[in-house]
Amino acid sequence: MPSFKAATSFSCEVPIWSLASSRRMMSAPAWSEHPDQFHLRHNGIVPQDEAAMCKVLGVKNIDQLMDETVPKSIRNRPPLEVGKALTETQALKKLEDMVSTNQIYKSYIGMGYYNTITPPPILRNIIQNPGWYTPYTPYQAEISQGRMESLVNYQTMISDLTGLPIAQASLLDEATAAAEAMAMCQTITKNKKVKFFISELCNPQTIAVCQTRAEPMHIEITVGDATKVTLDNSYMGILLPHVATDGTINDFSAVIKQAKDNKVNVCMVSDLMALTMLTPPGELGADIVVGNTQRFGVPLGYGGPHAAFLTTRDEHKRAVPGRIIGLSRDAAGNPAYRLALQAREQHIRREKANSNICTAQALLANTAAMYAVYHGPDGLKKIAERINGFAKAFAAGLADAGIKTGTAPYFDTVRVEGVDAAALCKKAEAGGMNLRMLDPKTITVSLDETTDPKDVDDLLKLFGAKKSVDEMLAKVTPGFDGALKRTSKYLEAEVFNKYHTETELMRYMFSLQSKDMGLNTSMIPLGSCTMKLNSASEMVPVTWPAINNIHPFVPLTQVKGYQEMIDELSKWLIDITGFDALSQQPNAGASGEYAGLMAIREYHKSRGDTNRNICLIPRAAHGTNPATAAMCGMDVVPIECDDEGNTDMNDLKEKIAANKDKLGALMITYPSTHGVFEDTIVDICQQVHDAGGLVYMDGANMNAQVGYCSPGHIGADVCHLNLHKTFCIPHGGGGPGMGPIGVKAHLAPFLPGHPVIKTGGEKAMGPVAAAPWGSASILPISWMYIQMMGTRGLERATELAILNANYMKARLEGEFEVLFTGNNGRVAHEFIIDLRPFKDSCGIDAVDIAKRLCDYSLHAPTMSWPVAGTLMVEPTESESKFELDRFCDAMLQIREEIRLVEQGKLDKTNNPLKNAPHTMEEVIGEKWEHPYSRDMAAYPIPSLRANKFWPTIKRIDDVYGDRNLVITLRKTEGAKAKM
Repeated sequence: MPSFKAATSFSCEVPIWSLASSRRMMSAPAWSEHPDQFHLRHNGIVPQDEAAMCKVLGVKNIDQLMDETVPKSIRNRPPLEVGKALTETQALKKLEDMVSTNQIYKSYIGMGYYNTITPPPILRNIIQNPGWYTPYTPYQAEISQGRMESLVNYQTMISDLTGLPIAQASLLDEATAAAEAMAMCQTITKNKKVKFFISELCNPQTIAVCQTRAEPMHIEITVGDATKVTLDNSYMGILLPHVATDGTINDFSAVIKQAKDNKVNVCMVSDLMALTMLTPPGELGADIVVGNTQRFGVPLGYGGPHAAFLTTRDEHKRAVPGRIIGLSRDAAGNPAYRLALQAREQHIRREKANSNICTAQALLANTAAMYAVYHGPDGLKKIAERINGFAKAFAAGLADAGIKTGTAPYFDTVRVEGVDAAALCKKAEAGGMNLRMLDPKTITVSLDETTDPKDVDDLLKLFGAKKSVDEMLAKVTPGFDGALKRTSKYLEAEVFNKYHTETELMRYMFSLQSKDMGLNTSMIPLGSCTMKLNSASEMVPVTWPAINNIHPFVPLTQVKGYQEMIDELSKWLIDITGFDALSQQPNAGASGEYAGLMAIREYHKSRGDTNRNICLIPRAAHGTNPATAAMCGMDVVPIECDDEGNTDMNDLKEKIAANKDKLGALMITYPSTHGVFEDTIVDICQQVHDAGGLVYMDGANMNAQVGYCSPGHIGADVCHLNLHKTFCIPHGGGGPGMGPIGVKAHLAPFLPGHPVIKTGGEKAMGPVAAAPWGSASILPISWMYIQMMGTRGLERATELAILNANYMKARLEGEFEVLFTGNNGRVAHEFIIDLRPFKDSCGIDAVDIAKRLCDYSLHAPTMSWPVAGTLMVEPTESESKFELDRFCDAMLQIREEIRLVEQGKLDKTNNPLKNAPHTMEEVIGEKWEHPYSRDMAAYPIPSLRANKFWPTIKRIDDVYGDRNLVITLRKTEGAKAKM
């Protein structure tokens, strides 16, 4: 259900007051505060450093800086209601007590979600390891080789098991992956066909998410019996379940042949564990295969996060959504990984992109990949045979008792027919078990990796069977016969057959980790990405059984603690954003964008304004914005920026006037993507409202607002929040994330619903994610952050984010031009450095500087966005003055290197910047063919001798990788993996 508060409005004419000063006057005596205040550990700036930084900025204190930075017109929100902060110990105790009321039953519900065993080495060395969960998306390939190697393992695993050559590096969940497959069919057929058929045997959440996606894309969906449909050439695709929602494995060979005869794309939803035993969909004729890797060691987590997969045929590779990791080569000719075929993605193609996906599930994909490495092909098959054997033994026990079961083949799910389903489910719940009632006379029971003989005995007793599992096991044989039986091999690459002792696996995982730069190595000052601390205390609850061992479709009576936590987090986020209701379902920022814009669309439709399909978007907006608008069936009209980087008010007025009768929404980021608080934001919102449109605010830059202003009070109607940015969920090397949306009261009725567990308002749109509350198991991270920061800590984080950015700007702007500033020359929490003059003066460009920063053991800022040839710097509040200075010192030293090139003292093509980054192999090698010293290459500042991160490859060759696409491991003689 959405969370609500009473609608409240606050005039923009309220006199400005200093939040910081007002809080300090109301605070208790200093001696009474607990000495272990979390915000002092989260925030990187200590008082003496703050004073020194303010002096550099020419302000007497941080209050003056905030007054000079945040416009008076938007500082109109009341004090936050989060309240007093708890210590880490207190917050953990409160959350533990809260979720202890959750009831952890044995769940046999299935529907794409299964209990699993996360191998302890993977739990400790991947899921609980900041070396894996803190890195960013691997846009800087030279310092991301480890996680990309692991993602290639993932792609290989998926490709091998599904029998299709092109696999990508993960999607959000199984249902949205199916929707992406449907959209792929539209892309493949170039929008000439609009009809799509979905088998009624697919999971209900999968059908519902596809239906949500289809309507604004003008796709005509029919749900029914796939064996009875006539697939003429008006259909663009069909979605079939390899393993049906009731567990049955159906023969769709005739359907697939009919589809092929009429050039209809065949999409199949498959089960990864079952594929170790079943003929893969690629061999059955499928064109696209999707599914979920959750049962490969990723906990249930009340619905997520889980890495979904998508594979397809080679001819469709440029239509694939999301990220693909491919092999290329570096400047020395050595093999190296990179993000492949990026021209498909939203940050380049914008409204013409294949998808709006920005965050995926890299951390969980790596977990699943390591699960396959840990078990190997033989181990996986043994797990699958054990599951299938117990399922057959259970069915045999039922048959012996005269209880009818389905006649179709099955893998792990037994269909029980002719019973009083409601009574049995109630009896099961009383015994600590959850079953699925398919209809009043039918139950399904899904077994999994954790099922043991006692569990099967308990189930048999529940149904009144007299025989024990031991008696039944001797009568069954795991596996399939005939066309169902898999004969093709899989996971033959060396990596899946080598690291089966814990010692070797531990070393392999560590070797990959050591190739990557994360927050455990240095600051990651990516503009618009907010790479802040993900504290250990925030991460601890994620692996508690009461958090991660719960099926998403259990009765709400079993998850009172979960619901209390979600409701309290929602209440805080509603307060912080100034909205009236909130949905926690969107499981990524781009998913939140989609849900928010769809809520606006549904609102207009409810009023009969079906023609309001114009979406105004500033040219500097994130690529997800126009991509999302296109997915929602809206036409994008760009708004220009003025010379100061603000929204061009004249162009805005002209575009509003030209589209007044069709204006549906404005999508805008605040503070702007240029890193400033625009004074005109209130006027912008009012102009859109006056024309009948609504305002969608991108929440990417919420870290500069918390406690000082808020979207709802500024004038936005809806805003998504990147919990993996402002509210501390880690980026995981490219995911997971959460993107809940806050809305004003008039949009609350349209918040996303769900076909299994009721959510949303009275006029709820369809679901936007497979699970009712998205990736629920990572919500405790944001709950812990807000609870431990409290009102004052949250305000303090905003202040220090803005202080840090302005301090770095002040240190750098003498040598680098800062493109955009607000009033008084201030920036918000990020700023843009213009590097284009160096291209003209000596041929040095942004990519050279970004790669040279690797030699300084630093991660580059956001490169060439939102302005080409620039770096966008966001330090966050978590970084210390030492780290801010380390980055500034490096940039100033790089400026000196550029000056040497400008003066002709360094060669224009053979210099440390053009050759960056430098690897250890190169620096200590016998040959050195550069006119500058090895010391200058590797140790440009003395401190690097004490602490140096070495890139493992030289500069990547992007073009070669796309021209010679290799995205999976290849088997060679001796079972060695070679790309």
